[in-house]
Amino acid sequence: MLTALVVVVHVIVSLGLILLILLHSGRGGGLSDMFGGGMGAAAGSTVVERNLDRITVANLVIFAFTTVTLALRLQ
Repeated sequence: MLTALVVVVHVIVSLGLILLILLHSGRGGGLSDMFGGGMGAAAGSTVVERNLDRITVANLVIFAFTTVTLALRLQ
């Protein structure tokens, strides 16, 4: 039961992590430029980008935790 719950959380977090990484700005695009907050390549640390970074890191920590949990439970 617990393993199934961790697998479900892991899949949801994995898809969320893919989406969040794709929203980050690359060489000019990204979330801040999409909503008009970007002022060129020099303005990469807007509030939107910083919040996106924080959400991505939190999602990454959950992903790492579920990965380790699954690895230990499925041995």
